[in-house]
Amino acid sequence: MTGTFLIFALAALAEIAGCFAFWAWLRLDRSPLWLVPGIASLVLFAYLLTRADSAFAGRAYAAYGGVYIASSMFWMWLAEGNRPDRWDIAGMMICLIGSALILMPLRS
Repeated sequence: MTGTFLIFALAALAEIAGCFAFWAWLRLDRSPLWLVPGIASLVLFAYLLTRADSAFAGRAYAAYGGVYIASSMFWMWLAEGNRPDRWDIAGMMICLIGSALILMPLRS
């Protein structure tokens, strides 16, 4: 499960960076050249999700969602300078616990 969370963390970084490139282009009035690394990051994101150890794509995507939420909070803090508050952190922890439950190998 640790390897899967690492893949998810890398995928989240790639997705957030790719989406931020589009955000920068459209909302921050940056050059359209920002789209080149943005597209590359989104392709890397999609590739990384296929590397997750899960028998079903839907389960992998659902578990990834919690990691994405946590990564988005860190992005907001580190890249945008807005520190998550206690409610952000509580929500992030709930999502990460949910991700861990989804990925648990024991199923009945």
